[in-house]
Amino acid sequence: MRLPWGKTVVELLVLSACQTATGDSRAALGLAGAAVRAGARSTIASLWQIDDESTAMFVSAFYRELKSGKITKAEAVHRAQLQLLKHPNYRAPSFWSAYVLIGNWL
Repeated sequence: MRLPWGKTVVELLVLSACQTATGDSRAALGLAGAAVRAGARSTIASLWQIDDESTAMFVSAFYRELKSGKITKAEAVHRAQLQLLKHPNYRAPSFWSAYVLIGNWL
């Protein structure tokens, strides 16, 4: 989306590296929170160390779900988490529950 004064708004920023939503006393929600405060509408990030293969599956499923129809970002995250939960190797909550959506959920 382009703003009237020529700047572009980041609608969705996906930070798929480990602990990008972990904050400290200066940034309550880590890099993801800083991105939202800087103007990104929404950010998806993780709260702890995450597995590379399950992350790739999550991100692929998230974009596939989001692209499939008129669903919210929150619903796409939920559906991607459910797909990981159904996978025999990634049923443990440590694989599918690390992801958070910060900012605009729609």
